Amino acid sequence: MTIYEKLSQIQTKFKSKKSRFNSFGKYYFRSAEDILEATKPFLLELGVTVTVNEELIATEPMPVIQTTAAITDGEGTITATSVVGVDLNQKGMQAPQQFGSASSYAKKYALGNLFLIDDTKDSDATNNHGKDKLTDISKAKSYIKAGGKIDAIKAKYQLTSAQEAELKTL
Repeated sequence: MTIYEKLSQIQTKFKSKKSRFNSFGKYYFRSAEDILEATKPFLLELGVTVTVNEELIATEPMPVIQTTAAITDGEGTITATSVVGVDLNQKGMQAPQQFGSASSYAKKYALGNLFLIDDTKDSDATNNHGKDKLTDISKAKSYIKAGGKIDAIKAKYQLTSAQEAELKTL
């Protein structure tokens, strides 16, 4: 069996539930560790190894981590990569936590790319980060006209690009 056939076996049989809960965003998600745990039964069965490597590829204007997930059977190797910036301005986190958060995110997506994990309903696609959608733009317009700032609105509400563009014209 080729490495492509082995990977295909894993991709079609892979199961990893979203068993972790984010109490701030009120959603379930799976972590990189959950994905790796779900691949373990396939390792000996198919004679493959899965590795994850990270590299700092840029430091300006922000640190950027490139993560590569690889599967090999000793003869062939297939890789998938993700690239993530480290938000050094993330409130409530120290630098090691900021790097750890970016690292976890990058690992999850590199592994997701390798194993074709469909996250269309994943938290990152549906999470509004505790912000309500802005439904009444007239109040936001009044606020801006009275000297308020768009950033203050964005801190509280999730704006569409059209809403943001409309508010910037005031």
